[in-house]
Amino acid sequence: MGQRVMITAGASGIGLAIAKAFMANGAKVHVCDVDEKALDEVAKHHPQIVAARVNVSDEQAVDRWFESATKALGGLDVLVNNAGIKGPTGGVEEISFDDWRECLSVCLDSHFLCARRAIPIMKESRSGSIINMSSGAGLYGYGLRSPYAAAKWAVIGFTKSLAIELGPYDVRANAICPGSVEGARMERVMHAEAEMRKIPYEVVYKELVQSQSIKRLVKPEEVADMCVFLASPGAKMVTGQAISVDGHTETFHIGS
Repeated sequence: MGQRVMITAGASGIGLAIAKAFMANGAKVHVCDVDEKALDEVAKHHPQIVAARVNVSDEQAVDRWFESATKALGGLDVLVNNAGIKGPTGGVEEISFDDWRECLSVCLDSHFLCARRAIPIMKESRSGSIINMSSGAGLYGYGLRSPYAAAKWAVIGFTKSLAIELGPYDVRANAICPGSVEGARMERVMHAEAEMRKIPYEVVYKELVQSQSIKRLVKPEEVADMCVFLASPGAKMVTGQAISVDGHTETFHIGS
């Protein structure tokens, strides 16, 4: 039987790449997202992916999704907590508390809410893999994007704590730390920083890729491949790790 997989923010970008990678390996996949346009595109082009509109920072919405998805799947083997937003761009003194809280709610609280529902199922089956999406910002910090960096650091601490709690049940928890991943979201991040710093977009792009040993943006499929590996029998003793998929960061990009 193929793996039973749930993925948050799975209707576009990295999340959709993850969904497609698991399906290529025979998995049954349920995704959720808040982007109605992206959900419509999934329904149109990938009807084999079951998708639902869910705000993963809403406790009751998460509960409803887990009830329906796990019933349809007949259990749960893999949870990928992929949901996140870029958060505000600016110095700490310029960021509103509402924007701070929104970023942490989506990037961190959602991981807690989903993991909390997945854990009893995985404990009972004494198997499973939870994959949390952190970031290079969760390893190095990120000037002008402190809420995002704070959330992504917290994701790693949460992941390592899960690994300790769940190890006795043979349930694994790992974090992936992507670098700069090509796509619409990274485009928005770079344009926002360029506007904030009053410099050309091309300068921000060059700074990002020049900070890596492999000097290009990461492809969403490369992050997806790591998810599939971490959920596979080949990674059965890999847990509590924060694994970078970033072409090797030599000097982390920090705007000024």
